[in-house]
Amino acid sequence: MAVVTKYLHFDTKGNTDIVDITDDVTIAVKESRIKDGLVTVFAPGSTMGVTTLEYEPGLVFDLAQALERIAPQDMVYQHNERWHDGNGHSHVRASLLGQSETFPVINGLIALGTWQQIICIDLDNRPRSRKLVVQVVGE
Repeated sequence: MAVVTKYLHFDTKGNTDIVDITDDVTIAVKESRIKDGLVTVFAPGSTMGVTTLEYEPGLVFDLAQALERIAPQDMVYQHNERWHDGNGHSHVRASLLGQSETFPVINGLIALGTWQQIICIDLDNRPRSRKLVVQVVGE
């Protein structure tokens, strides 16, 4: 069984910046030459999330709004009281979303639905340079 690890690097705007990374992950799978297995996308860090959605402007807006309702930025967070960095909401949102997703790879392709894209969400309260780990395992 082979294991191939790739890294994606990009800059984000922060504040729930939702980035479609489907093409980048697809390229990583293709370059791995693994035909059947799994691909995991992992965001090192505690203010970034990885998930899927139909990446279209309405739903991108709706997801950002839902996250604001679930963990509002203007609430009092003990994290902010301790560290004074203003990103307590970012950590809570990332914990709810999770930092990784795993997808089947079948015949060299990621098994995604027709309208399903892989996204990462920078939930921090400032722009960041981010790195994602893409690991493909299989034969």
